[in-house]
Amino acid sequence: MKPAAKPPLLARSLVLISVAALLVWYVARAFSGIPSPPAAPLPAPAVDQSLAPKSSTQVAIFAGGCFWGTQAVFEHVIGVQKVTAGYCGGHVDHPYYDLVCTGSTGHAESARVVYDPSKITYGQLLMIFFGVAHDPTQNNRQGPDVGTQYRSAIFYTTDEQQKIAAAYIAQLDAAKLFKHAIATELVHAPDFYDAEDYHQDYLVHHMDDGYIRAMDLPKLDRLKRDFPQFYR
Repeated sequence: MKPAAKPPLLARSLVLISVAALLVWYVARAFSGIPSPPAAPLPAPAVDQSLAPKSSTQVAIFAGGCFWGTQAVFEHVIGVQKVTAGYCGGHVDHPYYDLVCTGSTGHAESARVVYDPSKITYGQLLMIFFGVAHDPTQNNRQGPDVGTQYRSAIFYTTDEQQKIAAAYIAQLDAAKLFKHAIATELVHAPDFYDAEDYHQDYLVHHMDDGYIRAMDLPKLDRLKRDFPQFYR
């Protein structure tokens, strides 16, 4: 039996070129949207709440791409007592990860932040959200993660939060510290659903994960560098 004939050199070259082009396309898709920090550390909000005279707790909910990094950033912020990764902003009851990933539920991967307003203000949390936790100019994506479930959103829980957030977005756009306009949604917080246990504190348990090293650990470095007064 004769051995199979080798494909012509031209055909083999075309196959290699096609594979190379596919790899280039994938890498470009993955990294063209890598979040970039603002041109300078962000200013303090011109409109903010005062530090509360007594210790209490309030809730803030932020969506900024994959919730692994958002949760990790806020867990290193002074005055934050608890951060939970979860789903917010959708129209389906009791969503779960695989369903949310289809983009059909309307939910965004989010972080529910319980904080002590006697130690940190809502406006200061916004500084960290916009300056460190994600790139607020990316529309329905964050780095290699693409879809409405990775959109930038602030789910305000009080009228005061809405006022502070709206004013700060306008302040940042006017300052032109980002290359593009801020794409962050500002909407009233609907129900928040906790993500599955294996998503909670994902960075803590997967420090050597390639995604964590590339996308999330640099956020903690920026938090410590740009906002040392809030880092713990």
